[in-house]
Amino acid sequence: MLKKIADMDNRLKITILLVIDSGLCSATLLLSWFLWLYPEGIAESFKWEMGIFVLIRILSFTGFKLYNYMWRYASVKAILNIGSAITASTFIMIVVSRLWGRASIPIPVFIIDWAFAVLAIGGFRLSLRLYQDFLSQHLNKNRTEDIKRKVIIIGAGDAGEIVAREIRRATSLQYELMGFLDDDAQKKGRRINGVPILGHTENLVAMAKKYEIEIAIIAIPSAEGKEIRRLVSLCEDAKIKSQITPGLIEIISGRVSLNQIRNVRIEDLLGRKVLEKDLALNIQDMSDETILITGAGGSIGSELSRQLCALAPKKIILLDNSEYALYKIEQEIQAIHSPFTQVIPIIADVKNRSRLENIFKAYSISSVYHAAAYKHVPLMECNVSEVIQNNILGTQNMVSLSDQFGVQKFVLISTDKAVNASNVMGASKRVCEMIMQAQAAVSKTVFTAVRFGNVLGSNGSVVPLFKKQIKRGGPVTVTHSEMTRYFMTIPEAVRLVIQAGFLAKGGEIFILDMGEPVKILSLAKDMIHLSGLEEEKDIKIIFTGLRPGEKLHEELSFEKETLSPTKNQKIFVTKPIQCDLKELNLQIEKLAQEIASQEEFQLKRNLLELVTESTEVPAPI
Repeated sequence: MLKKIADMDNRLKITILLVIDSGLCSATLLLSWFLWLYPEGIAESFKWEMGIFVLIRILSFTGFKLYNYMWRYASVKAILNIGSAITASTFIMIVVSRLWGRASIPIPVFIIDWAFAVLAIGGFRLSLRLYQDFLSQHLNKNRTEDIKRKVIIIGAGDAGEIVAREIRRATSLQYELMGFLDDDAQKKGRRINGVPILGHTENLVAMAKKYEIEIAIIAIPSAEGKEIRRLVSLCEDAKIKSQITPGLIEIISGRVSLNQIRNVRIEDLLGRKVLEKDLALNIQDMSDETILITGAGGSIGSELSRQLCALAPKKIILLDNSEYALYKIEQEIQAIHSPFTQVIPIIADVKNRSRLENIFKAYSISSVYHAAAYKHVPLMECNVSEVIQNNILGTQNMVSLSDQFGVQKFVLISTDKAVNASNVMGASKRVCEMIMQAQAAVSKTVFTAVRFGNVLGSNGSVVPLFKKQIKRGGPVTVTHSEMTRYFMTIPEAVRLVIQAGFLAKGGEIFILDMGEPVKILSLAKDMIHLSGLEEEKDIKIIFTGLRPGEKLHEELSFEKETLSPTKNQKIFVTKPIQCDLKELNLQIEKLAQEIASQEEFQLKRNLLELVTESTEVPAPI
C-alpha cells in the first residue's frame, strides 16, 4: 500500500493537494468566523463569499508555485513561501471584500484566518515531509535483508546535513549513518536531524573501530587539497573507504544527492579553494565577438572552447591540424553550445601562413586564443626543427596576422618551462613570449600571455601515465625522488586564462598562482592509495632518472621579473618589457634558415643561445 502511494502519478498528487487545501482553507475561514462572531451564526452572504475567498487563496498558492515543490525535500524557504502566499491572498481577500461594498466580514476574521491558515497549510506540508521520511524508512525495512554499510560523515555543515538527510531516505542503498565528525569543538555532542556529532576529525580512527565504520563521506565543499589529503590519510589509517561530495560550484548549481557522491580523485588532493571571484566573472558582453582558438582539440584548447562557447559569442572558430581531435571537440560543442553561437571547425596548420591568411580574410576575428604548440619536453628534444617551425614560426604567423587584420585581443598560452629554459620546448615558448611582447609595443592589438605550470590530465602529463601503470599492476615510474611540479586542474587554469584576457592592457605576461609545488613521488603514492593499493606491497615504484631536457624544479617567473597583484587573487602580472621587433624577427629568420642546413643538436644550441640572451630581463618600460 505504501509503495503504491509512493509511486502515485504526479498529476493525481497535485489534484489531491488542491482538494485538501480547499478544505483546509474553508475550515480556517469558518473557524475564524465562529471565534470572532459566535453566537451570531453564519451570515448568508459569507456562505457564498467564502467560495470566492477559497478560490483566491488557491490561485495565490499556484502563483507562488506551492504545487511545484517536492515536499519530501521541503526546506525553511518553502515554509516561508507558504506564509508569503497566505499573506498575499489575505490582503487580496480584504481588498476584494471592501471593493465589493460588503463589509459584513470584519477584518479581525481575516487576521485570525491568516494565523490558522499558516498553521494548517504549513503543518500539512510538514506532515507530508515527515510521512515521506517514514515511508522511505518503512520501504528500507521491507527490502531484502542485506547487511547495511556503516557510514560516517566528515563535516557537520550544510553539505553534511544534506547528505545525512539523503542517506536516511535512500531506498536504493543500504547505508546506516552512525554520526558526524567536525573540527569545530563547539559542535561535539550536538545533533543534526537526530544524528550525533561524535567529535573531532582526528578521532576518525577510534570512531571507525568503535562503530565498525566502512565508509567516510567528506562533506566539506570548501576544503583545499591539503585538508582533503589529511582526511584521506586518516581514512587510510582507519582502513575505511573515503568518498567526497561535489565541489563548491556543483553545490551552488544544484542539490547534493547520493548519486553525486564519488570516490576521492587526485584532483581533490591537489585542488584549492575556489574564490567567489572565480565563480562569477565580471566578463564583458561577447555576443558580437568572433573568437578563434588554435589547438582547439588539445587539452587546454578544448576546455577554452567549452568555457568561451558558454559565454555565447557570435562565432567561435575551432582550429586544429588533427582531424580526430577537431571532430571530437566540434561534436561536443555542437551538442552544448548556445543557439546564438555559430561553431566553425577548421582544419589548418599554424605553420601554413597562406592558409591562416585566408581564414583571417574570411572572418572578422575579434579575439584569438593561441594554444597550439608541441609541449612534450623529452619528445621535443629530438625534434628541434619541428618545434621551431610549429611553436615559434607558427606563433609568429598568428601574431603578425592578428596585427595585420586588426584583431582586438590576442592571448598566448605559455608555460613555466619558458623561465630559465633548459629544454627545447621551454625555450620555444620563451621566444613566443618575446614575439608577443615585441609586437605589442608597436600594435593596436592587445597582445598578452598567460604563464602557468602543469595541468592535471592533459595530453602527455604524468597523471594519465600513472593511471595506466597502476591499472596494469605497475611498476610506476618516477624520474627522481625529489622532482617537483606545479599542478592545476584544466578548468581552473582556463577560467583564469579567460579572466586574464579581460584584464590585459597589452604586452604583459600574466602568471597564475599555482599554489605549492607537488612532489611527483608523493603524487604517485597518492594515486596508488586512491586505487585501494599500497606502494611496494601491491605496486612498485622505480626511479628512472631525469629525461632529456627535464629540470628537478620548475619556476613561474624570472628572478628580475616584478610580480604585481591583480583584481583576482590567483592572477599576477609582470610589466611589459622592451623588445625590438625587427631585431627579434631577424634572429628568428636566421634560426629558420638553419633548419635545412643544421643538425638537431646545433639547432638546439642556437635556440638556447637566443633564449639565454633574453633571460636577463630588460628594465620595465
